[in-house]
Amino acid sequence: MSRIAIPAIESATGATADVYAQVKKVAGGSIPNLFAALGYLAPASLSAVLNAEGALGSASLSRQDLETIKLLVSELTGCDYCVAAHNLLGKMAGLSPDVLRQIRAGQPTGDARRDALVRFVRVIQQTSGTLPAAEVDAIRAAGYTDAQLADISLAIALTIFTNTFNRINDTDVDFPPVR
Repeated sequence: MSRIAIPAIESATGATADVYAQVKKVAGGSIPNLFAALGYLAPASLSAVLNAEGALGSASLSRQDLETIKLLVSELTGCDYCVAAHNLLGKMAGLSPDVLRQIRAGQPTGDARRDALVRFVRVIQQTSGTLPAAEVDAIRAAGYTDAQLADISLAIALTIFTNTFNRINDTDVDFPPVR
């Protein structure tokens, strides 16, 4: 059970009700547990996340690239909620169950461009300080533009935020479990 108790979604008022309505439009009428808790506690923060996700959705990375990043960051962070969510969203974006498993395990997927993205994100997440020029050169050589490097950065940052909140809250997973 999540650590932070929230009132029934239907009882929300003010900014919380407004952001819940925004989520329902995007999520087809439902509100995932993460968004329910965050919207109750910090509706402006949830609104910022939704706006940033909207920017990513219309940016230069494909849905498959975004889900690759989000799944890998969630795996490396140890957020079971986001791993389950991005495993499902990755399938919806067209990534096969085998590719999703390979991304999580750090194994080659058979797609050189995706493998370069996985390597790059892994290096960012597992090191500190300025990245070596060779790492930036490698992701560029795989076909990623400088604008996409900015989008990769935003995708990582948003995922770390939701991962961190879920780890604090121990948010109840409301997506199919990942084995």
